[in-house]
Amino acid sequence: MKLPSVGDTATRSLALTAEHVEAYARISGDRNPLHFDEEFAAGTKFGGLVVQGGLTTGLLHALAAMDLPGPGSVFLSQNWQFTAPVFIGDTITATATVLSVHDRKPVTQLGVEVVRQDGETVLTGEAWCYTFMPEAP
Repeated sequence: MKLPSVGDTATRSLALTAEHVEAYARISGDRNPLHFDEEFAAGTKFGGLVVQGGLTTGLLHALAAMDLPGPGSVFLSQNWQFTAPVFIGDTITATATVLSVHDRKPVTQLGVEVVRQDGETVLTGEAWCYTFMPEAP
C-alpha cells in the first residue's frame, strides 16, 4: 500500500437517522436529552434534537480507516472544533485533505471538515494518522 501525497482528498457522506442516534446511545451510553427529549431540545438554542458528536466524528474515523490514508490507518491525535449542530435527518459529508506526509514513517497529517447538506460547516480541524502495514513473511 502506498501512502497518500500532499493535496490528496477524500470524502464520505452519511444521512443521520433516529436509528443512528439510538444505536450510538446503546453503544456509548450517551442518552443526553438533547438527543432524545424533543421538548427539552426545543427549549435550547438548537431548537430541536441533535445527534451525538460521536456520530459526526465517527464519519471521520471511517474516512481515515477506509479512504484516506486508508486501510490500516488509526488516529494518533485529533484537534477539531464543533462549529454548528447536526440534526436528526441531516446528511453530513466529511472531507479529509492530506497536509503533510512524514518522510520516514507512515504518518499523515490531515485537514478535516464536516459540512451539512445546507453547506454549513459543523466541524473543522486536523488529525494525524499512522498507517499500519502487514510485515513481509
